[in-house]
Amino acid sequence: MNTNNNDKFNAKTHMGEGVCTVFLSGELDLSVAPDFRLVMEPLVSNSEMDLIVNMKDMTYIDSTGIGILLSILKARHGMQARFAVEEVPQQIQKLFDMTGIAKFFAPQENSQ
Repeated sequence: MNTNNNDKFNAKTHMGEGVCTVFLSGELDLSVAPDFRLVMEPLVSNSEMDLIVNMKDMTYIDSTGIGILLSILKARHGMQARFAVEEVPQQIQKLFDMTGIAKFFAPQENSQ
């Protein structure tokens, strides 16, 4: 398990069989974006594993955090590798809906 801790934001990585799940908690904003990128960079490039971001314990995300998620989505799409966002809290889902990005993070069937 790879863990990134600070008082405001936490990302824990769990590797399963063919799946890597990143559990986020706290606030994902400009101040912690470099920490999030450090955790995600090596995972994004591994097209052999499905990549899932679990947002169950997130309390806040700003445009920087959303931008990082979109860049991951774009990179994974380009590699034809699965990327999903799950357990999005209601207040963050509302933001995704209002900005029009919810459709990109909607649950999809694994095409394999």
